[in-house]
Amino acid sequence: MGNSPRSISARAAWCAEAVSSTAVEALVRREDIVVLAALVVLIVLSWLALFTGAGTGMDPFAMTGWLLPVTPPAAAPAWTLSYWLIVFFMWAAMMVAMMLPSASPMVLLFARVARQAEAQGHDLRARAAIPAFASGYLAIWILFSLLAVMVQWGLERLGALSAMMSLSAGHLSGSLLIAAGLYQLTPFKAACLTHCRTPASFLAAHWRKGVGGAWRMGLTHGLYCLGCCAVLMGLLFVGGVMNLIWVAALTLLVAIEKLTPFGAAAAKTVGAILIAGGVALVLTAW
Repeated sequence: MGNSPRSISARAAWCAEAVSSTAVEALVRREDIVVLAALVVLIVLSWLALFTGAGTGMDPFAMTGWLLPVTPPAAAPAWTLSYWLIVFFMWAAMMVAMMLPSASPMVLLFARVARQAEAQGHDLRARAAIPAFASGYLAIWILFSLLAVMVQWGLERLGALSAMMSLSAGHLSGSLLIAAGLYQLTPFKAACLTHCRTPASFLAAHWRKGVGGAWRMGLTHGLYCLGCCAVLMGLLFVGGVMNLIWVAALTLLVAIEKLTPFGAAAAKTVGAILIAGGVALVLTAW
């Protein structure tokens, strides 16, 4: 199918048909339960990885401030290849743990529409297309994790990160808060958030045939999600990369923006709060 208004309208019609039942009716179907269970397992495993330090050897509760280290934190390990891989795994697990909960409704909706398309003879193997869509989405955040590792390496080289993996200078943290707050108020953020908040419209506008098409759709959705949330993920350098409270707070914020009726307004409110907090932090630091 192309992306002409007529083809989009046709796709919208059978997307609407596929989601015409209530959410409860969809979830009680065996196929939906299987997809939901797979998502829950992946999310739980990602959070368990964070709770155990994600291979870094660090105590996540001490990094969070729940337990104060008895001795001063050791200097950051040398950036050997193995350490690069460990930090990359930490970031990748963190992105899955933080982003997949709010993306799960989109994956579940895609699963249902894919089965409907298969039943209507639209040349789509639903059982293969569903993981393809999810993996395309996660691929974007895995690539973001690689970028985050490079940023962390650069900040450590500059001496700008503390042993708790947060920015050591208050004016830098404040500036990042201000930048994130301003971004929350931009039309680009609003446009990306709209795509994330309207999954049925996204599927109607971006539908592609086959498993490869499903993977490209996942990539596209991931790119919109990246545009919506990447700057918020950068705030991990303010509160601490392994600060579990900070990680949970950002996860909740992303879910509120994407899944609640007041998500768009919440994004702007959070933007104003971040700007105010950033200004206060900069003034205090100076």
